Amino acid sequence: MTLYPANDYSHYHAHIYFDAATLTQATALVEQAGESFPVKVGRIHQKLVGPHPHWSCQLAFNRTIYDTLIPWLEAHRNGLTVLVHGLTDNAYKDHTEHLFWLGESQQLDLSAFHRHDS
Repeated sequence: MTLYPANDYSHYHAHIYFDAATLTQATALVEQAGESFPVKVGRIHQKLVGPHPHWSCQLAFNRTIYDTLIPWLEAHRNGLTVLVHGLTDNAYKDHTEHLFWLGESQQLDLSAFHRHDS
């Protein structure tokens, strides 16, 4: 059984990463997630957005489904990389300290965030 980080935050984002070759796969994954779980499915961005180094689609969800959604994403991502992070009042820390990866970790572009220690 895979161990995932503790469910420490009230809200989360999961960013599914894809490219032109995996667009159909990623679209099917986020649509299935939206049908199977109470998640808010964001836009399917076929461009770089925010700190993300690949095209992406965001799933927004709360802690009540974390323990079922995260293993489901792991089982259904079929090689796609997924960034999962908690949501706090500090976007920099959310994308550096409050995150974990399903699949290979990626280098984020953190230049848009104001780094502060609060």
